[in-house]
Amino acid sequence: MKSRLFAAASIAALMMALPACASVGDGSNAAGPAAAVSEMGQASETADAVVVPPLGFQERTLANGLRVFTARDTSTSNVTVQVWYKVGSKDDPQDRSGFAHLFEHLMFKATENFPDETFDRLTEDVGGNNNAFTSDDVTAYHETVPANHLERLIFAEADRLGSLVVNEAVFESERDVVKEEYRQGVLASPYGRLFSLFVPATVYQDHPYRRSTIGSIEDLDAATIEDVRRFHATYYRPDNAYLIVSGNFDQGQLDGWIDRYFGPLTNPDRALPANDVREPEPTGPREATFHAPNVPLPAVVLAWPTVRYDHPDRAALTVLDGILSTGESSRLYRSLVYDQQLTAQTSSSLDASQQAGALTAYAIMAEGRTPEEGLAALRAEAARLRDAPVTEAELAEAKNELVASALRQRETVEDRANALGWSLINTGNAAAADREIADLQGVTAADIQRVARRYLTDQRSIAIRYLNADYANPATVQAVNVTAPVTVADLAPVGRIFELLPEDQREPLPQPGAAVEPATPAIQSFTLANGLEVFVARKPGLPLVSARLSLPAGSAHDPSGKAGVANMTAALLTQGADGRSAPEIAAQIEQLGADIGASSGADFTTIYANAPADVFPQAMEILADLARRPDFAGEELERQRDQALDGLRIQLSSPGPVGSAAVARVVYGDAPYGAPGGGTLSSLPALTREDVVAFHTGRYSPVGAKLVFSGDITADQARALAEQTFGDWNASAAAPAIAARAGAAPPPRVVVIDQPGAGQAAVFVARRSIARDNADYFPLTLGNTLLGGSFTSRLNQEIRIKRGLSYGTRSGLGVRLDTGAFTASAQTRNDAAVEVAGLILAELTRLATTLPTGSEMTTRQAILTGAFGSSLETVDGLGSLVAGLALYDLPMSDLAAYAGRVRAITPEQVQAAFAEHLPASEASLVIVGDAATFIEALRASYPNVEVIPLTGLNLDSATLQ
Repeated sequence: MKSRLFAAASIAALMMALPACASVGDGSNAAGPAAAVSEMGQASETADAVVVPPLGFQERTLANGLRVFTARDTSTSNVTVQVWYKVGSKDDPQDRSGFAHLFEHLMFKATENFPDETFDRLTEDVGGNNNAFTSDDVTAYHETVPANHLERLIFAEADRLGSLVVNEAVFESERDVVKEEYRQGVLASPYGRLFSLFVPATVYQDHPYRRSTIGSIEDLDAATIEDVRRFHATYYRPDNAYLIVSGNFDQGQLDGWIDRYFGPLTNPDRALPANDVREPEPTGPREATFHAPNVPLPAVVLAWPTVRYDHPDRAALTVLDGILSTGESSRLYRSLVYDQQLTAQTSSSLDASQQAGALTAYAIMAEGRTPEEGLAALRAEAARLRDAPVTEAELAEAKNELVASALRQRETVEDRANALGWSLINTGNAAAADREIADLQGVTAADIQRVARRYLTDQRSIAIRYLNADYANPATVQAVNVTAPVTVADLAPVGRIFELLPEDQREPLPQPGAAVEPATPAIQSFTLANGLEVFVARKPGLPLVSARLSLPAGSAHDPSGKAGVANMTAALLTQGADGRSAPEIAAQIEQLGADIGASSGADFTTIYANAPADVFPQAMEILADLARRPDFAGEELERQRDQALDGLRIQLSSPGPVGSAAVARVVYGDAPYGAPGGGTLSSLPALTREDVVAFHTGRYSPVGAKLVFSGDITADQARALAEQTFGDWNASAAAPAIAARAGAAPPPRVVVIDQPGAGQAAVFVARRSIARDNADYFPLTLGNTLLGGSFTSRLNQEIRIKRGLSYGTRSGLGVRLDTGAFTASAQTRNDAAVEVAGLILAELTRLATTLPTGSEMTTRQAILTGAFGSSLETVDGLGSLVAGLALYDLPMSDLAAYAGRVRAITPEQVQAAFAEHLPASEASLVIVGDAATFIEALRASYPNVEVIPLTGLNLDSATLQ
C-alpha cells in the first residue's frame, strides 16, 4: 500500500448505506433547552427502525466499457476521484507474488505527459491527498482535492491508465521500497508473519488468496521489468475498472471531461486470464504450528472457511462476528480477556472476499497462559454459538453497532465513494451497497445459530499456534513456489513502451477552476457555575454528535516513581462506575451504537463520546458517570494492570515502540515528561487502588476542564446536556502542584538499543522543541510539514523516493503545554541505519541554514490548509480542532483565522525558527535494531555511542540502564 504514514485516507471495511436517524432541531424550540434535550432522545433506539436512503450515485458506461459512477454534493468544497481496478493479489502470476501491490507503487510515477511524483503535486500540493491500496481482488487509487482541481485529476487518472512510464530506474527503486514495507510490516512486527503470511497460507488450500498480498522477497527479486509491463498491459484497461467521482462539481462539465480524457482509451484484443478457483469443502480439521523471532507472547488462531461476499449467509455471519468480538461486551472479550484472563488480546474477523471467505478468531495469550488454553477457549465460544441461540439483547446490540458504524463511515464524500467501490468489486452491482443495512436488520437469532452450525464446526476448523523461535525451533520460512492459476505466460504482450515526452510535446495539465472556499462554523461557548467551560461547534446534516471532556490530568501529573497512574486511571473509567460493572457499561454503550472511552496524554486526559443524535443524551449520561463516579474496584485494577503489562511486552518487542519510549528519556531525562505514560514493567505492578483514587480525586474536577460538543446539536441542547450531566459537579480537593514538566535539558546522546535478529532498525533524531503557545508555532509547523510531515516532504524524497531505504519517514514537533519533543524517524534495513540517520540530520540542518523556496512554501501552506479543511468535514475532526484551541487557552477566533495565518508565514520565519529551536547540533540519536550490522559504522562517527541490550533496557531510569 502506498501508505501515507502522516494523513492516510482510511478505507472503510463495512459497506453500508447512510441511516436516516432523527436530527436535532434548529434551536428555535420555544420550550427551551430542557425540551431540546428530550427532543434529541425521541427517535427509536433500535437499528430496525432506521430507514436507509440510497447512496445516490448516477451510473453510465463509456463505449470502451469503463463504468462511471458520480454523486454530486455541494455541501463540501472538495471532490474525490477513485479508480477501482478489478485486479488484486489473487491475480499475481505464479512465482510473482506481490505483483499487483508492486504495480500499485509504480502507478504513482511518470506518464508520457507528466514526470514522477506528479500525483503528489496535483493532490498534496493543493491541499488534498492521494493514496492507494491492494487487496485480494482489487487495486484502488483515490484522491481528494479542492473541487476546482477536478479536471486535472480526471486527466491524470486517464493518462496513467493509458500511457504509464515503467523504466528500469523506477522499477528498481519501488521494488526496494516494497521490500522495506515488507520488512516493516512483516518482519519487524512481532505478529506480522502470523497475520500476513501464515494465516492465509494455512486457511486457504487451493485458492490464490493463500499468498500474501505483499508477496515475498524471493518473488520480488525474481520479477523483471518486462513482467511488470505485461502485467499492466493485461489488467489496466477501461473495461476492467470503475471510475467513481463524488463531491462538489457540475454534472455536465464532469461528463464532458470524462468523455474527453477516458473516452479515447482502448482495450487489448484479448480476454483477461481465467481466474476463478473454487476452494474445496473441508474434509476434516487441520492444525499447524509456526515459529518466529521476537514473539513476546504466544498466539493462536482458530479459523473456519465460510462464504464469499455475495453469498446470502454473509449478513448472518457479519452479525455473528459482531456478537463474537465487537466491543468489551462481546463474547470473546468477556470470556477470554475479562472473566478468564487468558489472553492479552482477542478478536475475530469475517473475511468475505470475491471468490471465497473465512471467519478467523485469534488470541494473544496472557503471560503464563498456554496456546492450548487459548484454542480450547476459542472452540468453546464457537460451540456456544452452535448450541444455543444468541440472546435478543446481543442481537440488537450487534445490529445497533453495525448501523452506527455505517453512519460514521458516511461522513465524507470519500467515505461514500469507498462504500460503493467495495460493493462493485465484490458484487458488480452498485445497488448491493444500498441493501447492506436491510440485510443485516433482517438477521435473526435463528439465522446466527444456523450459520454457526453450518460453518463453525470442529470438523471444518483450522487451528494455528504461533510461538517464539529458539535453537530447537528455528523461525518458519515463508512458503514460496506456490502454484497459481495465472502464469507469466498468460499475460498480454508488452505492447507500446512509453517514455516521458519532451516538455514542449506533452499535453498540458488543465488549469484549476475557481476555488470553492471551506467555511468554518461559529463556535459558541459558555461556562457553568462550577467553572466548567463548554464549547459548541454545530455541524448540521449527518445525525451524529460528539463530545469530549478534557481534564488537566496527564502523565506529567503522575507522582514520582508511579509512571502510568494517569493512563491507568483513564483505562479504569469504563471498568465500573456508579455501581455498574464493566460488562454492564460495555453493553449499554454498544446498545446505543456509541463510541465512548477515555485516553490519557502527557498533559490531559480526555473522555469522549460519539453517538447517533437520537441517543446522544443517553451517551452523555454514561460519559458523566465515567468521569464523576468511577468505582475503581480492586479486581478491575488487577485485570487492567495485567492487560497493560502484556501490552507492554508486545510493544517492547518492536523497534519502533522501543525507540519512542527511549526518546522520551533521552530528551527529558528524569523530568515528568520523560517517564513512559503507559508505565513500565516495574512501575505498573506497584500501582495501588489508593494511587488511582488519589489521582482521580485530585485531578478530575470542573476546574480547568473543557467540554466540547460538535455535530448535529444546537447551543441550547448542549447547554441543557451540560447542566444536566455536570451542573452539580464540584471539585473535591485542590490539585497538588507538579514539578516542571520538561525540566532542564540534558546533553545530547547517541544511544543504540541492541535487538539481535530485529527485522528492521528504527532510527530517531530527537531534541526539545516548543510549547504550543510559542510565537514560532506556525513557522515551525509549516517547516515540519516540509521536513517530514507529508509524503512529498524532503525526508521522504531523500530516503524513500530517491534511495528506497524506507517505506516512509515522518517528523513531528510534539508540542505540549511545556517544551515539546521534536522527533524525525524512519525504519530501514539494519545495515542502512547509519546512512538514514545521516540523511535525517542533513535535512534538519538544511532547514535551519537555507530558505525554503517559494514553491515549497506555497505547497506546504496548501497542505496545512487542506488538512484543516478535511478535519472540518467530520464531527470528531471539528471537535478535535476546537479542543486543540480550548486546551491551550487559545481564542476560538483562531479557527477562522487559521488559513490566513498559514498563508502569512514567510521563508525567513521558517529558517529562523528552525535555527533557533531545532539546531541539528543539539539533537540526540536513538537507533533500535540488530547492532551487529551497523555499530562499527556508527562508532566511526560517534565514538561515545552508548550500546544498551534490549534485555537490559530500563525505562524507569533517565540513563536507560
